Amino acid sequence: MDTKILLPEDRIPKQWYNVIPDMPGPLAPVIHPGTMQPVSPDDLLPLFPMALIEQEVSTQRWIEIPEAVRDIYRIWRPSPLFRAHRLEKTLGTPAKIYYKYEGVSPAGSHKPNSAIPQAYYNKVAGTKRIATETGAGQWGSSISLACQMFGLECTVYMVKVSFNQKPYRKSMMQLWGAEVLASPSDRTNAGRSILAKDPASNGSLGIAISEAVEDAATREDTRYALGSVLNHVCLHQTVIGLEAKEQLAIAGDYPDVVIGCHGGGSNFAGIAFPFIADKASGREVKIMALEPASCPTLSRGVYAFDYGDTAKMAPVAKMYTLGHDFMPPGIHAGGLRYHGASPLVSQLVHEGVVEAKAVHQLACFEAAVLFSRSEGIIPAPESSHAIRGAVDEALLAKEEGKEKTILFNLSGHGHVDMAAYDDYFAGKLTDYEYPEEAIKESLAHLPKVSF
Repeated sequence: MDTKILLPEDRIPKQWYNVIPDMPGPLAPVIHPGTMQPVSPDDLLPLFPMALIEQEVSTQRWIEIPEAVRDIYRIWRPSPLFRAHRLEKTLGTPAKIYYKYEGVSPAGSHKPNSAIPQAYYNKVAGTKRIATETGAGQWGSSISLACQMFGLECTVYMVKVSFNQKPYRKSMMQLWGAEVLASPSDRTNAGRSILAKDPASNGSLGIAISEAVEDAATREDTRYALGSVLNHVCLHQTVIGLEAKEQLAIAGDYPDVVIGCHGGGSNFAGIAFPFIADKASGREVKIMALEPASCPTLSRGVYAFDYGDTAKMAPVAKMYTLGHDFMPPGIHAGGLRYHGASPLVSQLVHEGVVEAKAVHQLACFEAAVLFSRSEGIIPAPESSHAIRGAVDEALLAKEEGKEKTILFNLSGHGHVDMAAYDDYFAGKLTDYEYPEEAIKESLAHLPKVSF
């Protein structure tokens, strides 16, 4: 059995897969934060080009990938699918473990899969500048790369705790020509308001989104770009799962379990959504979203309408949420520290199509170290959650004496996250269970929506 399964460049998907036609039931409307009425395409034009708005609401199952986007995808796509022989042997499991490796992109993560088309559609629409946010920096570095390729200016509001924890992510963004600001910043009204209340604020993705949305909405030459959560972002990421299905077919295999880590939903959607189509057609496959216990949106949040940001400027969507003013702890898996979740993923969890599981930080790093010592690749802290899920499923197969095929998304490498591993080996990391009373307090401030 081969260790890695490769596809030639001409097998890069020509279409993205849109999960909406295969969703269990209709989608809830997206609500304007000012009027509390469903948004229209015109409401979104200050933030997004029309092509992305059309993708956001499309009910077409397949959407063509522009050749200019596929041309840049060729730099790293198709990404390899690996059979984790050494990890299987280390665990002594009868399970077969495969992982799709997205760390081969120039930015070292899955995020360019959406950054490239977003920059492309903005360029075509005449946008001159992109304002965006980033948590751990994977999205910020990816959109910086994409803007550089299409000749766009880029400003990134980076959550302050990650801005300080991950200086090399900031360096990557600057290398690709972006301006990087620690959020909350004094650049926007939203940032200044937060700093007035808490000058030492670590920041959050909700705050950084508020700053980027305000920046984009107040400048004619600027549009906003988001790296997760939205339907069009999840759509772009499906190249991951589409390739994986083709690669598994070459191996003569099909997964019993598909696993992705979950923060806002882009990484998880990328690997999982193409298998949702099979599940909707009656095929049996277990699909799991692994999230941090310190930011347990899917497993301890509520399924309700909420703002996408702290300052209540972004649209209101029905999703699993911990509350828009939820302030997560400064865990190293910064890409997973979001109060909400993709409305599409949320509905799939709510309807029981997808299972959600929260895991602790130390157990995730333990799995990452085990994986690295077996397979050689150093995973990003975010990806370690998917590894933890795969290891647990493989150990369950061992306990039950059952053969099982497991697929997970290794969404990025940890080459610029080594401070996290330093802290792990030094015993500085701790597990954090977010207090129930703090979640209840945050959830008390959800908007009143009558839809």
